[in-house]
Amino acid sequence: MENKLGRNLPDKLMNELHFKPFETTKIGNPVFQRTAPKVQVQNGHDKLKDDLKQVVKKNVKDGMTISFHHHLRNGDYIFNLVMKAIMDLGIKDLTLAPSSLTGVMNDMVIKAIKNGTVTNITTSGMRGSLGDEVSHGILKNPVIFRSHGGRARAIENGDIKIDVAFLGVPNSDRCGNANGMEGPAAFGSLGYALMDAAYANKVVLLTDNVVDYPNTPASIRQTQVDDVVKVDQVGDPNKIGSGATRFTKDPKDLTIARAVNQVIVNSQYFKDGFSFQTGSGGAALAVTRYLRQAMLDNHLHASFGLGGITKPMVDLLEEGLVDKLMDVQDFDKAAADSMKNNKNQQEIDASWYADPDNKGSMVAQLDIAVLSALEIDTDFNVNVLTGSDGVIRGAVGGHQDAATAKMTIICAPLVRGRIPTVVDHINTAVTPGQSIDVLVTEFGIAINPNRPDLIKQFQDVPSLHVYTIEELAKKAESIVGKEEPLQYTDKTVGLVEYRDGTIIDSIRQVKD
Repeated sequence: MENKLGRNLPDKLMNELHFKPFETTKIGNPVFQRTAPKVQVQNGHDKLKDDLKQVVKKNVKDGMTISFHHHLRNGDYIFNLVMKAIMDLGIKDLTLAPSSLTGVMNDMVIKAIKNGTVTNITTSGMRGSLGDEVSHGILKNPVIFRSHGGRARAIENGDIKIDVAFLGVPNSDRCGNANGMEGPAAFGSLGYALMDAAYANKVVLLTDNVVDYPNTPASIRQTQVDDVVKVDQVGDPNKIGSGATRFTKDPKDLTIARAVNQVIVNSQYFKDGFSFQTGSGGAALAVTRYLRQAMLDNHLHASFGLGGITKPMVDLLEEGLVDKLMDVQDFDKAAADSMKNNKNQQEIDASWYADPDNKGSMVAQLDIAVLSALEIDTDFNVNVLTGSDGVIRGAVGGHQDAATAKMTIICAPLVRGRIPTVVDHINTAVTPGQSIDVLVTEFGIAINPNRPDLIKQFQDVPSLHVYTIEELAKKAESIVGKEEPLQYTDKTVGLVEYRDGTIIDSIRQVKD
């Protein structure tokens, strides 16, 4: 079976799981029936517990689907705590459905897969040892990779049915009113966890900071919560900004960021009241700093900034250069701290952010999106999930979602070491080329032929060196040579959804 990108999909799995192949980014205006969670009525009882294992024993059974959020990233302590309790109780055959998986979770997930505790995973991404093990076939069934907006859609429409959500929060009262803004482990927006709180059949909050009732403002409400478990420590918020969200000092990244800024400034979208989102890659994060000066020089301000919020975006808000920050997650502690102090930094859930099947998400209002890539091919299709060796080492994240902006810019080096970024054919298609408008590298830019308006705008800008994407691919090949085709087995280890639930690609097991 092939989809409209020409990606081969496994017939048997597609039929067994009732998936449809990707066709187009134009989703249209269908009508959907939302799902609803089961509710066990509680009237007037305190929900505070001090024995996590007893709570797990009461709520989790073989074959269930459990979920977590990843707002604390590598500072998260809750995931491993809960999974250890589950394994100690001998619970088996679980589906793991976190918003994403971070490096601190890897060893525990690998152990849970090997002993049969986890047999299915749906997530946004995975890296490191877990990605390597899954790529080599450790998991019984293929991982279903979804974007943040796609996960929200799948939860709301019932494709992901969460039995129990375990949600770490930096504060809660005895009845389950909680937010992400106060306490030693404060991490800001609870944007991803809000989906789980609203739709899981059972919601268990874990906190190290039990506060007086009623706790306000309440992002998660007592009407949604079954149990509150007091733990020693939820996590370390100082580790939120590690890994993929670190700020770059690399000269190549900064060169790319300056070029991205020139693309933005010379586009039709750089006008008073524009809106934007920047991704979590080094160059993408640096763009915000250059954009600030351009806004000052041109006496412009932005109506809103979206997505993962960073300190440079908070600085724009505090300087009056952006009116609102719509915050689904915080990429550093400074952004998390800002949420409790600034009324114009609005917490939003993942559905409001990017669900394509609701009555209007924020990404549909974006003028400019700046995103990164592991690979991009000559049809402008983007891979942010697998490396040049075929191993899973990234995340779909909000990439597909934000790429619906009026102008989507991919910033990436032409090569990374001896590995080309611009190629004839990418390993894994995550975001379709029809969503991508401009590629920016340190050598120059390429504009999607589908955007003759942008070609006209940029072709005479002295600071922008415009090439065709085929020319950039040949340039990359001249530097690092032509790569040998990867070798795979017949086993499918992952299916990649487009944000509408269709399958945009499959990932096969890497051959040893």
